Amino acid sequence: MDNSPLREKILATIIKKSALKQHTFDNTFAAFNELKDVLFEIASEMDDELDGKLDKRVRIEYRDRGKFEAQLQIASDLLIFRMHTDIFEFDSNHIIWQNDYVRQSHDNSYCGVIDIYNFLSDSFKFNRNADEGYLIGRIFINREKCYFVEGKRQNIVRPMAFGKETISREALIAIMETAINYAINFDPLLPPYEDNKRVTVDQFNSKMDNSKFITGKRLGYDFNVDDI
Repeated sequence: MDNSPLREKILATIIKKSALKQHTFDNTFAAFNELKDVLFEIASEMDDELDGKLDKRVRIEYRDRGKFEAQLQIASDLLIFRMHTDIFEFDSNHIIWQNDYVRQSHDNSYCGVIDIYNFLSDSFKFNRNADEGYLIGRIFINREKCYFVEGKRQNIVRPMAFGKETISREALIAIMETAINYAINFDPLLPPYEDNKRVTVDQFNSKMDNSKFITGKRLGYDFNVDDI
């Protein structure tokens, strides 16, 4: 039986999109592995530079958490970097659609994503599973290795500059240093009194379950995306 025009269209779309998304994934994965090398380098260099200047309990440490995740502990802060395994398209209201590079070819808009989260290191140390972390940055990489960054204080390549630069080791270093600088200056605020004026007997008696007491840098406050 001959294929219908619609069947032919479906097959052509599968071929085109699968190739596009696989190529984009490969670019993002390569960049993520480069990012891991950068994090290891930053941790080693900072640890050497701070040797003898800090209490030994203060840690500067990189850890590979698997194929798609890594972490960097800077004193009381923990930065977790996660590559998503899917390739994404942007919603119709995103500013990226005003970019000439994307307008020239819709295929340029498909991107892999690397997320940057900020947690308190004690949240993991003491297994406070209900503690909150914050998304402080996202790196988008497309089929041509072009990239842009959204996030707190991330000004290296914004959406309207997408298509002008490809991801590089130097760019990753700048993105990582910006994220680290933001995290270490993003201090925890004491939660409002009204949010903590009541506590149950169970919360105190269940001392082994630290997750019953929720902690976060802005617990009880808005975490705005004002500069994203």
